Amino acid sequence: GALEKIQLCLTKKLLPDLEDRRKYHEEFASSTSLHGVHNIVHTQSKARRALWLLIVAGCLAIVVWQICSRFIYYFSWPTTTTVVVQYMEKVKFPAVTFCNLNRFQAHAVSNLKVIFLIWNIVSAILQKFAMEDKYSQELNDFLLGNKNFSIKDFTRKNGFYLNSSTLLECDFFGKPCYPQDFEHVFTEYGNCFTFNHNDLSARRVSLSGRGLHLLFDVQQDKFTDEPTLGYTDAGITFVIHSPQELPRFDGLGLLTPVGMHAQVAIRQLKSIIQEYPWGECKPDIKLQYHKIYSTNGCLLECKARYIQDWCGCLPFILPGNGTECDLLKFYKCVYPAVYDIEIKGLCTVGTHNSTCPAPCEETDYPTTVTYSNFGGEKAIKYFSTKLKKSSEYIRQNLVRIEIKYHDLSYKITQQQKALTISELLADVGGQLGLFCGASMITIIELLEYIFTNFCWMCIFLLLKAPEMPQWNNPSQNQPTHKGKKRGIQEC
Repeated sequence: GALEKIQLCLTKKLLPDLEDRRKYHEEFASSTSLHGVHNIVHTQSKARRALWLLIVAGCLAIVVWQICSRFIYYFSWPTTTTVVVQYMEKVKFPAVTFCNLNRFQAHAVSNLKVIFLIWNIVSAILQKFAMEDKYSQELNDFLLGNKNFSIKDFTRKNGFYLNSSTLLECDFFGKPCYPQDFEHVFTEYGNCFTFNHNDLSARRVSLSGRGLHLLFDVQQDKFTDEPTLGYTDAGITFVIHSPQELPRFDGLGLLTPVGMHAQVAIRQLKSIIQEYPWGECKPDIKLQYHKIYSTNGCLLECKARYIQDWCGCLPFILPGNGTECDLLKFYKCVYPAVYDIEIKGLCTVGTHNSTCPAPCEETDYPTTVTYSNFGGEKAIKYFSTKLKKSSEYIRQNLVRIEIKYHDLSYKITQQQKALTISELLADVGGQLGLFCGASMITIIELLEYIFTNFCWMCIFLLLKAPEMPQWNNPSQNQPTHKGKKRGIQEC
């Protein structure tokens, strides 16, 4: 009985008759904003109707093809790169880290040649170093006999130092600077010293052609290195980097040999990279021991985590607060651990799914370096008299470095989305409007028309469905009384 009532209600109230449905289709074809449909319905000529049918079908096919191609292009995550040069009244001066190519004091390592090998094992954390087997026995003997030896303290005490005898002149933008303006840092070159490490607001350049002027005395008679390990040069190596980042010499260091005057013109280049999937950066990555994210800082922290887990200690050259590794652990555990990290690819750099993806913002300082011989004859005599050194000493030990901005501008290289959501919608709307004269209102009209016909189809199927048998009717499970007619169920 309930099913019959539902069917009756659907037939009388919700399902219009055939004539009403035909009128609804004609009204839709006449009033819809989808161009060309009314020409198909109301045209009396069969040839013209067929022509308009082909036109509408062709335009719809073109629209589908164009929209599909735009979506395919959008989901390929295309990007464009824009370069903008901006000029400023004042430009921040970068940090500069200086190191002596002769890393240790000669008197301290005259009887400890193994120190160079030990330091190379330490610096292998920062850059790859292949240690030859012929030194393994010498290292083992030294490590077993000097278990409490600290390479960190030894290098800090007996490595290159910066004072008035090694830094003869320092001038920043017309103002004198002193050794205490440099911050000590450990690198693969041992003791190094960074100028402008705190990114002081006063250290800004307001004129091009002026900057940092330095005169070093490398003191070859006091400092030395091991030529058998490949260190055969004498001079100052330096790297220009952001004040918030650690110096990285591997492949980026500049070298000024003794007796030379290096003039370094720098530019500031800021790169902005899109996040994945358009680019390779991840903006949510933060570093624990660095102010800003960089791939080099991330790589050092990644190595520090693995080494601390494997060896139970932390090398002093890596960031962190763990227990410092002694020499024996450096040789027996840390050095093999670094090798495993490199071989197994545990700390990877570059892509979005690597351990250390590309930074979303990065500041580089491209340089142009020109060299000339240090001083003429009168300059050599002047410094000879001032320092009370011979002319030969001046040529073999003094290094002059000038670092200045090429101009007061910085270049921004920005990676941008080639197609945004709004542009994609504009492209789709343009294709619909050009070939079909359709808009968002037209799409809503079509959705309403499709939904209405879908509801009528569902109602029609419900009316054609057979009645459900009454399985729970108690009269079917009990014998019928005499004189009563058996009910007949119609299918």
